[in-house]
Amino acid sequence: MKRLMTILVTGLALVAGTANAAGCLKGAAVGGVAGHVAGKHGVVGAVGGCVVGRHMANKKAKKEKAAEQARAEQARRDRAAAQTAPAH
Repeated sequence: MKRLMTILVTGLALVAGTANAAGCLKGAAVGGVAGHVAGKHGVVGAVGGCVVGRHMANKKAKKEKAAEQARAEQARRDRAAAQTAPAH
């Protein structure tokens, strides 16, 4: 059973791709342990954890992208204000 779980988790890691691998791997590890403890359903827990981990990683990346865009917009406004301000 441990060998099967190792093979499946490794397969999930390969399928997940590099962009979302961290979220999937972290989620699969936590979900696998939780599923195993909850009733010998480690593989099901790993798959569910991978899905949730990818979702959380995507959500975090989207939030970081929005924050970067807001910082860039604020910097553009600051430059425009500095150019139009009268010199003393």
